[in-house]
Amino acid sequence: MSERLADVAAQIRNMRQLEAVVTAMRGIAASRAQRARALLAGVDAYSAVVSHAIGQALALLPADVRHALARRAGKPGLVLFCAEQGFAGAFSERLLAAPTREERAGAAIFLIGTRGTVVASELGLEAAWSTPMATQVEAIPALANRIADALYGGIAAAALSRVDIIVARATPEGPIRIDRHALLPVDLARFARPATALPPLTNLPPELLIERLISEYVYAQLCAAAMHAFEAENEARMLAMASARSNIETKLTSLASRERRLRQEEITTEVVELAAGAEALRAGRR
Repeated sequence: MSERLADVAAQIRNMRQLEAVVTAMRGIAASRAQRARALLAGVDAYSAVVSHAIGQALALLPADVRHALARRAGKPGLVLFCAEQGFAGAFSERLLAAPTREERAGAAIFLIGTRGTVVASELGLEAAWSTPMATQVEAIPALANRIADALYGGIAAAALSRVDIIVARATPEGPIRIDRHALLPVDLARFARPATALPPLTNLPPELLIERLISEYVYAQLCAAAMHAFEAENEARMLAMASARSNIETKLTSLASRERRLRQEEITTEVVELAAGAEALRAGRR
């Protein structure tokens, strides 16, 4: 009986240690998500400035060139921002399930996130290119550059006709939603033209200026997507850790009840043994 009680006490200690680990992981995830939210406004502001500059630069081009979008050869590309680490629930599974099976089969998959790569392999999905997801917000600019280089390399090799981004976004209401939007080729019609007819002063040919601005715009879009993915992954981890903590508390309640029952049984056994010994002692004296 005492050995069983010791086993239950050891389980309780282990569960307490696990609870401390889960609480720490939840705190780290909350801190990272908050950090990403604080930086999103800056990323959006940068993208808005570049968009405004593209709108101004487009005024330097003839109207027929302004709306022309080149048709490219190759297959479509999908950039999927999955999880880098585990303990985030079904975060990566939801991202990988966003495109249809036909889309996944006919597209070049650019997979972001080590955990997402593992899940994709388990599902039999082969990525054309993959890279780890940033684990700190400071690493997101370098990540955006790596993705942009891979995409431009595919376009230069005539392997990609267009590119879409699929990314998770945290919402104020709580649930994480999956967002999909086109990245390349950039639709020039989306940029607002300046109200004034006065063209901007530039020292570059209009075509080269717009090409460089579009590169900055694509970089800004990749930074924004990576930042949203970073926040959403940590939000998902917070939810997973909250669920784990709830399960731990339920298990601890059950173990505490079992410990009390075993302790009571042990005390009862000791009382019975003492009573039997006392009765035997009295019988011997007679």
